[in-house]
Amino acid sequence: MEKNELIMVGFEIVAYAGDARSTLLELLKDIRKGNFDNVEERLRDADENLHLAHQAQTKILAEEAAGQDMELGFIFIHSQDHLMTTILLRDIITDFIELYKHKEEK
Repeated sequence: MEKNELIMVGFEIVAYAGDARSTLLELLKDIRKGNFDNVEERLRDADENLHLAHQAQTKILAEEAAGQDMELGFIFIHSQDHLMTTILLRDIITDFIELYKHKEEK
């Protein structure tokens, strides 16, 4: 894969992960206020974007595993960081949802 293609995949991953991150942070703001409307739908939306980002990442991993040389640049490395921190954020927000629901029930 050429460097320019890898850069474009990096931007694709950042875009999808960024959309997921925005959805998750907006969801967190709402649950802090006690608004649990559409929680599952919004988590699914974030998950879909994370899935699309992961698909782009998997394409690169498969090509490298098949022996193709990759010239990784900072943009692609940044995309990996962005994706992984967003996945972690999703896990943490899931816990916050449960904590805030429990608090509301008391």
